[in-house]
Amino acid sequence: MSSSYNVLFLCTGNSARSILAEVVLNHWGKGRFRAFSAGSFPKGAVHPMALELLRRHDLPIEGLRSKSWDEFAAPGAPAMDFVFTVCDQAAGEVCPIWPGNPVTAHWGVPDPAAAEGSEAERQQAFRSTLSALEARIRLFSSLPLEKLDRLARQRQADEIGRLGSAAVSP
Repeated sequence: MSSSYNVLFLCTGNSARSILAEVVLNHWGKGRFRAFSAGSFPKGAVHPMALELLRRHDLPIEGLRSKSWDEFAAPGAPAMDFVFTVCDQAAGEVCPIWPGNPVTAHWGVPDPAAAEGSEAERQQAFRSTLSALEARIRLFSSLPLEKLDRLARQRQADEIGRLGSAAVSP
């Protein structure tokens, strides 16, 4: 495997969680990772609160779009090294066959787009989701992947999904 790893984050709508994860890994991965996101039933637009949160954190939003996971299973698509589901619904769906036999894991987090309440409460849901994803991604991006075999990579990815944000002290 090369020193740059392709990572695909999947969710059903590809409007919030998977988009946030894509941006955060591209930021923390510092060129070591190329992150992408997609959905099984994409909403067709990125959630405005996700975009606003990314802007407030000075993270890039150019080129972000809600897209189908079919784009990444098609001929000519980049081969993925890792595929992570970030919502429980996508984790239970039958996924396409990913070329290259990537390591897969479930890193489920609550859907901030489904949050109800005041605008402040909904914004807090997005911040909490971003924080949980960022904690996992920081752990993942710090792994010495080049020194781990496939089984060890799988174990680490699964463990990060189980530990979630509890694994990182605030």
